Amino acid sequence: MPRVEEQEMKALFWVGMVVVILGILSLFVPIPRTERHGIRVGDASVGVQTRTEEKVPPIVSAVMIAGGALMMFGGGRRRAAA
Repeated sequence: MPRVEEQEMKALFWVGMVVVILGILSLFVPIPRTERHGIRVGDASVGVQTRTEEKVPPIVSAVMIAGGALMMFGGGRRRAAA
C-alpha cells in the first residue's frame, strides 16, 4: 500500500503537469472578453457590445511554466526506503 507521502508527491507532480500545460497554452490561446457599453432607460436600452481577445503577458506564462516544472520536479522525486 503506497504511503500518504508518496501519494502527495504523485499529486504534486500531476498538478505541476497541469500548470505547465496551462502556461504553454497561455502563450498561444487568447482569452476572449466581452464588454457592454450603453445606457438603459426603463425597458429600452441603447448600447454597443465589444469583444476583445487578449493574450496573457509572456512573463506570466513563463512563471507558470517554471512553477509547474518545479512542482513536477519536486513531485517526481522518489525517496529511498528508510
